[in-house]
Amino acid sequence: MPPFSVNPHRLDPYENFKFRVVWDGKPVAGVSKISGLKRTTEVVQHRDGGQPNSTRLSPGTTTYQPITLERGLSHDTEFDDWA
Repeated sequence: MPPFSVNPHRLDPYENFKFRVVWDGKPVAGVSKISGLKRTTEVVQHRDGGQPNSTRLSPGTTTYQPITLERGLSHDTEFDDWA
């Protein structure tokens, strides 16, 4: 993590942030909120050949929503340049 120019002796400038995100093998500094962590799996209903009066449920296609990362100010611009 890059040091702050205001107080270079501060040991943990990101102490109040709740998430540790690693992108491209490096930590992303200062992530305070992540939203959109949702997965949806379709249900496929089908009849079993030996039991025509009942149906069975199986998991189908799974989709994921895009996520949003919120973070405070940082001297690390590499992730911002990518986003």
